[in-house]
Amino acid sequence: MAEPATGTLEVPGATLRYEVRGAGPVLLLIAGGGGDAGIFEPVADALADRFTVVTYDPRGHSRSPLDGPDVDQRVEEQAEDAYRLLDRVAPDGAPAYVFGTSSGAIVAVELLTRHPERLARVVAHEPVLVSLLPDAAEQHAFFGHVVATFHREGVAAAMAEMSAGCGEERGEAPDFSGLSPRVRSALQRAQGNSGFFLGRILGPFSGHAPDLAQLDAHAGKLVPAAGWGSYGLRLYRPAAALAGRYGVELAEFPGGHVGVVTHPAQFALKLGELLR
Repeated sequence: MAEPATGTLEVPGATLRYEVRGAGPVLLLIAGGGGDAGIFEPVADALADRFTVVTYDPRGHSRSPLDGPDVDQRVEEQAEDAYRLLDRVAPDGAPAYVFGTSSGAIVAVELLTRHPERLARVVAHEPVLVSLLPDAAEQHAFFGHVVATFHREGVAAAMAEMSAGCGEERGEAPDFSGLSPRVRSALQRAQGNSGFFLGRILGPFSGHAPDLAQLDAHAGKLVPAAGWGSYGLRLYRPAAALAGRYGVELAEFPGGHVGVVTHPAQFALKLGELLR
C-alpha cells in the first residue's frame, strides 16, 4: 500500500496528527484505550479501496501533544476534535462514516449526538458507556478503583486489575504474535500512553452519560457492535444495552475487545459489510 498522507490540525489546547489514505466517502476511525492511528493500519489499508480512511492520534496521545500540562480529558472536547478533523478532510460537508472502539466509541457516540448532520453512519464497538447499565453505580465504582490503583501502585497494577475485572482471565489473552512490525511498533508507542489513559481518560470517560434524547433522535445512524469473544463480559454489556434500547441486532466483530488489532483482516471485512 502507498504511504498515507499525513497532516496536523491545531485544535483548542492541542495539535492533532492525522493520516489519510484511499478514495471515496470519508471513514474516520477513532482509537480507544491509549491507542493511536497506528493500531488501525491494516484495517485502514484494507478499506482504502472504497473509502477515504482517516486515522489520528487523539489529543494527548503519541504524536498529538497537548499545548500545556496533562489535564483530565472530556468526551465532549474530543468529539469536537473529531468534528474539526472531518471539516479538515471533508470541507464540502459530505456525511462521513465513523468507527470508534472502546473509549473511542464513546467519542463516536458523542459526535453523533452533537453533529448528526455530518454523519452517515456510526459503528460503536464496545463503548464503555456503563451509565446505560442497571448496575451503573457498581460499574463506576469498579473503574474508579482501577484509577485509584493506578495513582497508588502504577500502570502495571492498574492494567492487571482492569484486565481481570473485564473478564480477560475467562479465556485466552489476545494473540499479538502475527502482527506486522509497524503495528507492533504502534502498540509499543501506545504503551507510552497508558499512564495518560489511566490517569486522565478512564475516569471521566467511563463516567460519561450520553444525551439520550439526542441519541434517540438519530439512532437510525448508530450501529452498536461488540466482539464475539467479549460475549457477556463487562465491556460487551453497554453495546448490548444500546442494541436492546433501539431494537436492533448487535453487530458482532471477530475477536474480543481489541479485535481490530488481533483480527484485522476479518475485522475490515465486517466493517466494510456494515458500511455498504
